[in-house]
Amino acid sequence: MPEPFVSPQVEINEALVTSALLGRGLPSEAEHHLWEAGLSYHLDDIAEGHLREAEALAPGHAAVLIGLYRFYFYKGRLAEALDVARRCLLKAGEENNFSTDWRCVRAGDAEFGRYENILPRFFLFSLKGYAYLQMRLGETDEGRLAVEKLLELDPTDKIGARVLLGVLERMGQDDD
Repeated sequence: MPEPFVSPQVEINEALVTSALLGRGLPSEAEHHLWEAGLSYHLDDIAEGHLREAEALAPGHAAVLIGLYRFYFYKGRLAEALDVARRCLLKAGEENNFSTDWRCVRAGDAEFGRYENILPRFFLFSLKGYAYLQMRLGETDEGRLAVEKLLELDPTDKIGARVLLGVLERMGQDDD
């Protein structure tokens, strides 16, 4: 029986937003705007305004990027979510001292398989979100490359990339 699909944004939220490591250095006013964005989620313009205020106060901060990603993803604004996923990949690469091109990251660059290694996990979750959004936006070749990179970095598949690979393999098949 296949594992149930867990969307990348849920994984990112659970694994990263609560992390003190990635939350370090977030100004309290930016944190307040993130909180207000969550409370006003149903009011698109207001919520997005709070996210933009948080971004102005803490540009490039992982917590702000994750907030933006989740907002755009849940609102179905997938192209904007993909832009933020790209920014998350760059941030994760910087935090891990990886290449700025995810394609150049190698399994030996970090201990990707260790659950407690939050910075490498941030990279993996960001890449998974990127792969998923590429697939959803019809860029299946790019999505496949990202999924294959996930499996190279995480061969025991703790991140759940095989689920995305399964989706790719079923695409285009008849529902007979």
